[in-house]
Amino acid sequence: MWDLQLLTFLLLLILLPTVLCRKRILQHYRCSGIASQPPSSKPKKNTRNSGRSRKIRTTRAGTPLVEPQVVQPIEVFLVVDIEATCQQGADLNFPNEIIEFPVCLLQWKDRTPDGRAGKLEIVAEFRSYVKPSWRPLLTGFCTDLTGITQEQVNDAPLFPQVLAQCRQFLVDNGVIDPDTERPLARYCWCSDGPFDVRDFMVKQCFISKISLPIWLQRDVLDVRMAVSNWLKYRTAQGAMRASGVTQHLCRGLTKRSLNIPAQLRALGLSEFEGRLHSGIDDSRNISRVIVELARRGIILAPNTTIYPRKRWSWMGKHGQIIYHI
Repeated sequence: MWDLQLLTFLLLLILLPTVLCRKRILQHYRCSGIASQPPSSKPKKNTRNSGRSRKIRTTRAGTPLVEPQVVQPIEVFLVVDIEATCQQGADLNFPNEIIEFPVCLLQWKDRTPDGRAGKLEIVAEFRSYVKPSWRPLLTGFCTDLTGITQEQVNDAPLFPQVLAQCRQFLVDNGVIDPDTERPLARYCWCSDGPFDVRDFMVKQCFISKISLPIWLQRDVLDVRMAVSNWLKYRTAQGAMRASGVTQHLCRGLTKRSLNIPAQLRALGLSEFEGRLHSGIDDSRNISRVIVELARRGIILAPNTTIYPRKRWSWMGKHGQIIYHI
């Protein structure tokens, strides 16, 4: 009897550290947000699911899934790349006025009744130059950067008129209700970085002394962030394979900020098409990035919050602009 108890005690001494180690590994992976279980060094064969793709579901936008056709929460993507007045050396506090307002409207080609989709395409475009009102003369730096000339903005409508034209564009394409402006489809705005809707639109509405329309007050899919998340995921996968499960997957990853040409290269797409810093060309190339992310089975959803009442130091009372060079 004593021999049996001694043998049991020795077995516990041997097995207990292994059990505790595995428990810590499982806890590490569950907290990392990457996978629900650590991968086995020897994958188990599953004859029942042989030949079928395995789903890996996550909640964070921009995280790739194994299955190429996944449930996508957004039906319509409005890709915008605003061009605005600027001067060399100015910081983000500058009172930029919008001078080009382009939109590429993307919809799914293969959306199923349960929301699964993987193929996006551009189905409509909107574009208008905008005449600045606070400082109507463009700087040479602005023209060189954007390619937009003084003549083009002189002949363009003011921002409230362009906003009304864009609203009609959304109505014509079944995105919003013509009377209530409520969404008729689940849509989101998309941009390269957070600035286009979050900053430029809010600044321009203040300068034009109008409220930000309800159809613009929606959180944005920052495409640059989505691509960066995908690259981090790829890096984490490589680190996991190289060093095993003991390394924290979120530690030591560099924060990447990729411009549009770099995003295209990262996804293995052909070079930028058109002129960089042309609003419509930028929008079309951002659309190419979104189409490729969708093809890879990445969940596309808003990841940037919009603050319609955001204010800058130059915003005075009753729409007054207090800014000195």
